[in-house]
Amino acid sequence: MWTVDSPDLETTLRLGEALGRVVPPGGIVVALSGDLGAGKTALAQGVGRALAIVEAVTSPTFVLVSEHMGPVPLLHADLYRLRASDLAQLGLEEKLEDWPGVALVEWAERFPQLLPDDRVEVELLHAGEGRRVTVRGTGPRGWALVAAWRRSFDQGGADLPPDPAAAGAARGR
Repeated sequence: MWTVDSPDLETTLRLGEALGRVVPPGGIVVALSGDLGAGKTALAQGVGRALAIVEAVTSPTFVLVSEHMGPVPLLHADLYRLRASDLAQLGLEEKLEDWPGVALVEWAERFPQLLPDDRVEVELLHAGEGRRVTVRGTGPRGWALVAAWRRSFDQGGADLPPDPAAAGAARGR
Protein backbone atom coordinates (compact mmCIF):
# COMPACT_ATOMS: atom_id res chain seq x y z
CA MET A 1 0.00 0.00 0.00
CA TRP A 2 1.14 3.54 -0.79
CA THR A 3 -0.26 6.63 0.93
CA VAL A 4 0.25 10.18 -0.32
CA ASP A 5 -0.90 13.43 1.24
CA SER A 6 -2.18 15.87 -1.37
CA PRO A 7 -2.40 19.33 0.14
CA ASP A 8 -3.85 20.97 -2.98
CA LEU A 9 -5.36 20.53 -6.43
CA GLU A 10 -1.98 20.83 -8.17
CA THR A 11 -0.57 17.90 -6.20
CA THR A 12 -3.59 15.76 -7.12
CA LEU A 13 -3.13 16.69 -10.79
CA ARG A 14 0.58 15.80 -10.57
CA LEU A 15 -0.33 12.49 -8.97
CA GLY A 16 -2.60 11.77 -11.96
CA GLU A 17 0.12 12.82 -14.41
CA ALA A 18 2.54 10.44 -12.72
CA LEU A 19 0.05 7.61 -13.23
CA GLY A 20 -0.52 8.56 -16.86
CA ARG A 21 3.20 8.43 -17.58
CA VAL A 22 3.45 4.76 -16.53
CA VAL A 23 0.23 3.18 -17.81
CA PRO A 24 1.20 -0.26 -19.14
CA PRO A 25 0.33 -1.50 -22.61
CA GLY A 26 -2.69 -3.76 -22.79
CA GLY A 27 -4.98 -1.84 -20.51
CA ILE A 28 -5.51 -1.52 -16.77
CA VAL A 29 -8.47 -0.62 -14.58
CA VAL A 30 -8.04 1.94 -11.81
CA ALA A 31 -10.89 1.90 -9.29
CA LEU A 32 -11.41 5.32 -7.69
CA SER A 33 -13.32 5.59 -4.43
CA GLY A 34 -13.62 7.95 -1.51
CA ASP A 35 -15.25 11.14 -0.37
CA LEU A 36 -17.40 13.34 -2.56
CA GLY A 37 -15.24 16.20 -3.84
CA ALA A 38 -11.98 14.59 -2.76
CA GLY A 39 -10.30 14.78 -6.17
CA LYS A 40 -11.27 11.72 -8.22
CA THR A 41 -11.93 13.82 -11.32
CA ALA A 42 -8.82 15.96 -10.71
CA LEU A 43 -6.75 12.78 -10.64
CA ALA A 44 -8.38 11.75 -13.95
CA GLN A 45 -7.56 15.17 -15.43
CA GLY A 46 -3.91 14.67 -14.53
CA VAL A 47 -3.92 11.26 -16.21
CA GLY A 48 -5.48 12.85 -19.30
CA ARG A 49 -2.77 15.52 -19.40
CA ALA A 50 -0.02 12.91 -19.29
CA LEU A 51 -1.73 10.83 -21.98
CA ALA A 52 -1.92 13.85 -24.31
CA ILE A 53 -5.73 13.79 -24.34
CA VAL A 54 -6.70 16.97 -26.20
CA GLU A 55 -10.33 17.35 -25.13
CA ALA A 56 -11.24 18.30 -21.56
CA VAL A 57 -11.47 15.44 -19.08
CA THR A 58 -14.53 16.32 -17.01
CA SER A 59 -16.63 14.46 -14.51
CA PRO A 60 -18.73 11.82 -16.29
CA THR A 61 -21.44 12.02 -13.60
CA PHE A 62 -24.22 12.69 -16.13
CA VAL A 63 -22.84 10.97 -19.23
CA LEU A 64 -21.70 7.98 -17.10
CA VAL A 65 -18.86 6.93 -19.43
CA SER A 66 -16.48 9.12 -21.43
CA GLU A 67 -14.02 7.71 -23.94
CA HIS A 68 -11.02 9.89 -24.74
CA MET A 69 -8.91 8.80 -27.68
CA GLY A 70 -5.25 9.60 -27.66
CA PRO A 71 -1.95 7.78 -27.93
CA VAL A 72 -3.18 5.74 -24.96
CA PRO A 73 -7.00 5.69 -24.76
CA LEU A 74 -8.65 6.85 -21.54
CA LEU A 75 -12.02 5.53 -20.41
CA HIS A 76 -13.52 7.53 -17.54
CA ALA A 77 -16.65 6.16 -15.88
CA ASP A 78 -18.73 7.37 -12.95
CA LEU A 79 -20.95 4.89 -11.11
CA TYR A 80 -22.34 7.36 -8.56
CA ARG A 81 -25.81 7.73 -10.12
CA LEU A 82 -26.18 4.17 -11.42
CA ARG A 83 -28.57 1.54 -10.21
CA ALA A 84 -27.87 -2.16 -10.59
CA SER A 85 -30.54 -2.34 -13.29
CA ASP A 86 -28.59 0.22 -15.39
CA LEU A 87 -25.44 -1.88 -15.61
CA ALA A 88 -26.51 -4.26 -18.38
CA GLN A 89 -27.62 -1.40 -20.65
CA LEU A 90 -24.38 0.48 -20.12
CA GLY A 91 -22.17 -2.45 -21.13
CA LEU A 92 -19.39 -1.20 -18.88
CA GLU A 93 -18.21 -4.65 -17.82
CA GLU A 94 -17.48 -5.57 -21.46
CA LYS A 95 -15.76 -2.23 -22.07
CA LEU A 96 -13.52 -2.76 -19.05
CA GLU A 97 -12.56 -6.24 -20.25
CA ASP A 98 -11.50 -5.02 -23.70
CA TRP A 99 -10.26 -1.47 -23.04
CA PRO A 100 -6.75 -1.09 -24.54
CA GLY A 101 -5.64 1.84 -22.35
CA VAL A 102 -6.40 3.01 -18.85
CA ALA A 103 -9.93 2.83 -17.46
CA LEU A 104 -10.65 5.08 -14.48
CA VAL A 105 -13.84 4.12 -12.64
CA GLU A 106 -15.14 6.64 -10.11
CA TRP A 107 -17.30 5.29 -7.26
CA ALA A 108 -16.07 1.80 -8.17
CA GLU A 109 -16.97 0.50 -4.70
CA ARG A 110 -20.65 0.67 -5.66
CA PHE A 111 -20.33 -2.23 -8.13
CA PRO A 112 -17.17 -4.21 -7.36
CA GLN A 113 -18.44 -7.12 -9.46
CA LEU A 114 -17.66 -5.06 -12.60
CA LEU A 115 -13.98 -4.82 -11.80
CA PRO A 116 -11.28 -7.25 -12.88
CA ASP A 117 -9.43 -9.13 -10.14
CA ASP A 118 -6.13 -7.49 -11.11
CA ARG A 119 -6.47 -3.71 -10.86
CA VAL A 120 -5.32 -0.63 -8.97
CA GLU A 121 -7.50 0.76 -6.19
CA VAL A 122 -7.25 4.42 -5.22
CA GLU A 123 -9.08 5.91 -2.26
CA LEU A 124 -9.22 9.70 -1.92
CA LEU A 125 -10.35 11.09 1.42
CA HIS A 126 -10.59 14.58 2.88
CA ALA A 127 -7.79 15.10 5.43
CA GLY A 128 -7.84 18.50 7.05
CA GLU A 129 -7.31 21.13 4.35
CA GLY A 130 -6.03 18.58 1.84
CA ARG A 131 -6.54 15.01 0.77
CA ARG A 132 -5.11 11.63 1.70
CA VAL A 133 -4.69 9.26 -1.23
CA THR A 134 -4.21 5.53 -0.58
CA VAL A 135 -3.19 3.29 -3.48
CA ARG A 136 -2.90 -0.48 -3.71
CA GLY A 137 -2.77 -3.17 -6.34
CA THR A 138 -4.94 -6.27 -6.23
CA GLY A 139 -2.85 -8.50 -8.49
CA PRO A 140 0.55 -8.67 -10.22
CA ARG A 141 -0.19 -6.05 -12.90
CA GLY A 142 -1.85 -3.79 -10.34
CA TRP A 143 1.06 -3.98 -7.91
CA ALA A 144 3.58 -3.43 -10.72
CA LEU A 145 1.69 -0.31 -11.79
CA VAL A 146 1.54 0.98 -8.21
CA ALA A 147 5.33 0.60 -7.91
CA ALA A 148 5.94 2.35 -11.24
CA TRP A 149 3.43 5.09 -10.37
CA ARG A 150 5.15 5.76 -7.06
CA ARG A 151 8.57 6.02 -8.73
CA SER A 152 7.10 8.33 -11.37
CA PHE A 153 5.54 10.60 -8.73
CA ASP A 154 8.68 10.62 -6.58
CA GLN A 155 10.75 11.67 -9.60
CA GLY A 156 8.46 14.66 -10.09
CA GLY A 157 7.89 14.41 -13.82
CA ALA A 158 9.96 17.47 -14.61
CA ASP A 159 10.29 16.16 -18.17
CA LEU A 160 6.54 16.30 -18.81
CA PRO A 161 5.40 19.38 -20.74
CA PRO A 162 2.33 21.09 -19.21
CA ASP A 163 0.47 21.25 -22.54
CA PRO A 164 -1.18 17.97 -23.71
CA ALA A 165 -0.36 18.59 -27.38
CA ALA A 166 3.27 19.27 -26.48
CA ALA A 167 3.34 16.13 -24.35
CA GLY A 168 2.26 14.03 -27.32
CA ALA A 169 4.82 15.66 -29.58
CA ALA A 170 7.57 15.18 -27.00
CA ARG A 171 6.73 11.48 -26.76
CA GLY A 172 6.71 11.12 -30.55
CA ARG A 173 3.08 10.06 -30.59
